[in-house]
Amino acid sequence: MNAHLKPTGSAYFLTTETQATERHTLTVLVDNEPGVLARVVGLFSARGYNIDSLTVSETEHDKHRSRITIVTVATPKVLAQIKLQLERLVPVHKVHDLTAEGESLERELALLKVAGRGENRVETLRLADAFRAQVVDASTESFVFEITGKPGKIDQFITLMTPLGLVEVVRTGLVAITRGPEGM
Repeated sequence: MNAHLKPTGSAYFLTTETQATERHTLTVLVDNEPGVLARVVGLFSARGYNIDSLTVSETEHDKHRSRITIVTVATPKVLAQIKLQLERLVPVHKVHDLTAEGESLERELALLKVAGRGENRVETLRLADAFRAQVVDASTESFVFEITGKPGKIDQFITLMTPLGLVEVVRTGLVAITRGPEGM
């Protein structure tokens, strides 16, 4: 029926869309109260928007506010809709598109469990040192490494550890902050 139409980041793709999708990092300052995260995530899922990464933590303890960092991929039109809809939620105080606002610092943390013996153990430690990964647990049969950095760096480390005995990966999701003296 509409086989020639392609999704554009939303469940509502029944119109032709020529804009390319873009990856954006959004930060949302909200009240730290029960149900707020569910409302923010529900806004995305109800409209068919995908969240690639999500991190949340209380950042202003005295005001009981939390910061939500969301990474999503969508067209500029859909991103504008997302921002407007987030700003309308009652417990939301501020919404910033760090990607659109300029340079920001982005980091992620990952824990990797790598099993191996003999030469693979030596190579595993050599690569971990090159990537500045820290050994946080070790046994005669495995290591657990902690690595922080940009998502691309972590992806590369995972790729290199896979043939050496990668067992498991846990990632925190992206955290981001703008450069300069101004706060959110």
